[in-house]
Amino acid sequence: MRDLIFKERQVGILESLANAWRGLRGPVVVPLLQFAVYVCSAMSVMLFVERVYMAIVIICVKALKRKRYTKYKLKLDTVKKELEDSGTHPKVLVQIPMFNEKEVYRLSIGAACGLSWPFDKIIIQVLDDSTDLVIRELVESECQRWASKGVNIKYENRSNRNGYKAGAMREGLRKCYVKDCEYVAIFDADFQPEPDFLWRTIPFLLSNHDLALVQARWKFVNANECLLTRLQEMSLDYHFGVEQEVGSSTYSFFGFNGTAGVWRLEALKDAGGWKERTTVEDMDLAVRASLKGWKFVFVGDLLVKNELPSTFKAYRYQQHRWSCGPANLFRKMFKEILQCERVSLLKKFHVLYAFFFVRKIVAHFVTFFFYCIIIPTCVLVPEVHLPKYIAIYIPSTISILNAICTPKSFHLLIFWILFENVLSMHRSKATIIGLLEANRVNEWVVTEKLGNTGKIKASSKWLKRPQFRLIERIHMLEIILGCYLLFCAIYDVLYGRDHFYVYLFLQAGAAFIVGFGYVGTFMPS
Repeated sequence: MRDLIFKERQVGILESLANAWRGLRGPVVVPLLQFAVYVCSAMSVMLFVERVYMAIVIICVKALKRKRYTKYKLKLDTVKKELEDSGTHPKVLVQIPMFNEKEVYRLSIGAACGLSWPFDKIIIQVLDDSTDLVIRELVESECQRWASKGVNIKYENRSNRNGYKAGAMREGLRKCYVKDCEYVAIFDADFQPEPDFLWRTIPFLLSNHDLALVQARWKFVNANECLLTRLQEMSLDYHFGVEQEVGSSTYSFFGFNGTAGVWRLEALKDAGGWKERTTVEDMDLAVRASLKGWKFVFVGDLLVKNELPSTFKAYRYQQHRWSCGPANLFRKMFKEILQCERVSLLKKFHVLYAFFFVRKIVAHFVTFFFYCIIIPTCVLVPEVHLPKYIAIYIPSTISILNAICTPKSFHLLIFWILFENVLSMHRSKATIIGLLEANRVNEWVVTEKLGNTGKIKASSKWLKRPQFRLIERIHMLEIILGCYLLFCAIYDVLYGRDHFYVYLFLQAGAAFIVGFGYVGTFMPS
């Protein structure tokens, strides 16, 4: 009798829920979902137009061979000979900010000390914010080793980490020995410039006094380490090969990448110096310098070796910083950019709409909310009209335009799409945090670098039988997303008409792979 009553109650509850769903579905759910489809469709079109515009610009730039740096018509060999004959080399500061970089500190310091420039006209400044005393001693010892060879290298360590990277570089510029320097080259701890780096950048600044920044391109030394690094390479190749090149060639403006670049110190000071109000101090400085009328140039043929994060944990923290920071900076600088009188209306539109709104906000929201939430939900509510050209053709075109920049990985296009969609959940969350200035808005977690230790450990017996807690590999948000997508896929198989289940099964599988920690290398803590 009790079992019968219990079952009747269960049936009654299910019937009540079903009636409530039917009551809400028509007047509430369908209109709201249809409105969401219209909003996401509009954002998809905005992103599509921006991608096509950049594709047209880059085709014209390459076809006409009119990259921005070629317009300066510099003969680097001639400039070098003139400087050597006259002995008027400008004094250059090289800053290397680092924090507990045990695996890579020797690489960056060694590469910086190997730069070709008169020894009395260059200062290597290692800004070590390490909290690990052993690592601090190792870095200081390495600096002393190079100093004993005659290199003008300075080791600087702070008693606190105020301002993080921006604070360290600001403190470094205040040192008395920096006052005679005209330019500052910046390299993160895993970056290894070639010896001729300064000879291929400084001449641009010498002959163009309105030029503030020369940015080089990144070259990834571990791109083939695992699937995670291959997919990152595809995204960053598009960023450098298209976004940076287009910005440089059209408006002489782009976001400084925070490393592998040379700044004119006059411009840096004119823009207000380093500020730590967001987690993208490099982009903040670039926007402020541009508003002061300074120009930038991107030299895409100049490559600087560096390392991609090969663990998902490190990559996720990096993407949080790279997504939250720009959104927060957009919030802080919107009014300032709008009211600036030194730049044209067209450039204001480019910075606010294209650079910030479409690329830093819309791109993340469309990828997650539309492709991971709205489209799957439309399977459950077939009354909602979802145009196929919006759901299929536009994202396909955008993805192909992105993948073309990395031909060797074109066969990984499907994996790249699925992975980017899963990761967009974290990017969207970080973007919202930045826009609302919520908790974690100023969270700064230094991206973990493995250097050569990743390869050494990967071949050791220790890594073959790793000891780790299961929770270190589990990511619940991705698993929840995978469950929802799988439910929608099964529902579409049973009741659907548009065959969205093909995409939904693949996307659910990608979410589960990430959720259970089977992406990237794994280094037990």
